[in-house]
Amino acid sequence: MEDINDLVRQRLKKLADLRTAGIEPYGGRFDAPDKASSLHGAYGSLPGDRFESSPIHVRLAGRLVALRSFGKATFAHVLDATDKIQIFAKKDDLGEEAYSRFVKMDLGDIVGVDGHLFKTKTGELTVHLSGVELLAKSLRPLPEKWHGLTDVETRYRQRYVDLIVNPGVREVFVKRTRVIQTIREYLDGHGFLEVETPMMQAVPGGATARPFVTHHNALGIDLYLRIAPELYLKRLLVGGFDRVYEINRNFRNEGISTRHNPEFTMLEFYMAYADFRDMMAFIEEMIVGVATTVCGTLSLAVEGTQIDFSPPWTRIGFAESIEKIGGVPAGELADLAGVCRAVEKRLGKPPEPGLSLGKAMNELFEGLVEPKLVNPTFVTDYPTDISPLAKRRPDAPELTERFELFINGRELANAFSELNDPLDQRGRFEQQAALRAAGDEEAHLVDEDFLRALEYGMPPAAGAGIGIDRLVMLLTDSPSIRDVILFPHMRPERT
Repeated sequence: MEDINDLVRQRLKKLADLRTAGIEPYGGRFDAPDKASSLHGAYGSLPGDRFESSPIHVRLAGRLVALRSFGKATFAHVLDATDKIQIFAKKDDLGEEAYSRFVKMDLGDIVGVDGHLFKTKTGELTVHLSGVELLAKSLRPLPEKWHGLTDVETRYRQRYVDLIVNPGVREVFVKRTRVIQTIREYLDGHGFLEVETPMMQAVPGGATARPFVTHHNALGIDLYLRIAPELYLKRLLVGGFDRVYEINRNFRNEGISTRHNPEFTMLEFYMAYADFRDMMAFIEEMIVGVATTVCGTLSLAVEGTQIDFSPPWTRIGFAESIEKIGGVPAGELADLAGVCRAVEKRLGKPPEPGLSLGKAMNELFEGLVEPKLVNPTFVTDYPTDISPLAKRRPDAPELTERFELFINGRELANAFSELNDPLDQRGRFEQQAALRAAGDEEAHLVDEDFLRALEYGMPPAAGAGIGIDRLVMLLTDSPSIRDVILFPHMRPERT
């Protein structure tokens, strides 16, 4: 196989030859009203003699992805934003000079073509060229094969090439856009107002996570990239907007895995005068609608497992799930010492020092329960000490009116009846601040302005956050979060 540098040099030579001949290899505007997918849809099923009796003229543009020359005739394929279509050129039709330039083109070149449709003997819809124009000369050859770990990393790093050579990747990102569009339509149709809140915040809040830090030169202060928009959206509830949402980018300075990316997309939305039960019903209906619209079915194969999105979805309590699904007897969950012993016994590791009861139980939940929650499942009644922004249950103050939604062993949504008691909220912020002072970098800071907003009065409300990336992973059967992010961050390339 030729060295890639030799291939690039050959293409550079062709580029120079074109310019010497007075041909601009990087053209301008080209009127291309037709798209490959539309042509296939409208004419692909017609018989070949239909095109002989009434010629159909077309103009389209795209990238050459196949080229087979047979002397005075050449077949090729052009890939546009929608699909690929075969083209056919004859020396007698184009003229010797234009035909010679065409057959010297390289795979990857972007061309504009003009011609009429016909069917080949094998029944393939094809454009018989009357003209072809080079619009952009490709100096790098397209890859022939994409397989193995090294190539997976290259796909993420050079997504532009990945999109050219892997049609399935294109479809993932088309579906991603449709997911977001469908969510917007659903929320807008239920009276929600889409808003924008600050991405740089003086106090990072709305989640327990380690933030990225930046510096504002004009103000002379450090700021944090937001870990969540929650506290600003709640300020809008105080201000009188009853239903608000934001599809936002969040940033958490944490690890990278198949489920986690430090920069990710989240939907957060809030409903005044509702509680977490209303939110469960709302989210169930919304995601069922998204799956139906985008996938056309409620039964999806995800990583080899069939998942049924049909409602109603399962609901189970947090402690109950550890007992019934995780197999830990209720007696072992009665106090911190018992839970810590259960962690060491059942997970084969000692619990982290200084864990609260809720955090210790959460280790059991994540290790024993979460991987088993395949079909959509709402887990409710989380402990107060791991839910600093959720309202307490009136009948059990150690628990909160909170749920998380799990599908295919992954958390997809987090929601609760919002805490609107400013005194209770201050107390929980102060507990978080004590944890932070003891070394917990993810603990919540005290946000005095948010507390002041609550003191003006926030209506009772339900709020939720849904991970857009994870939802797209589910609906496109993508095993890694990087498969659904166009340009995930990577370590610098070695030069």
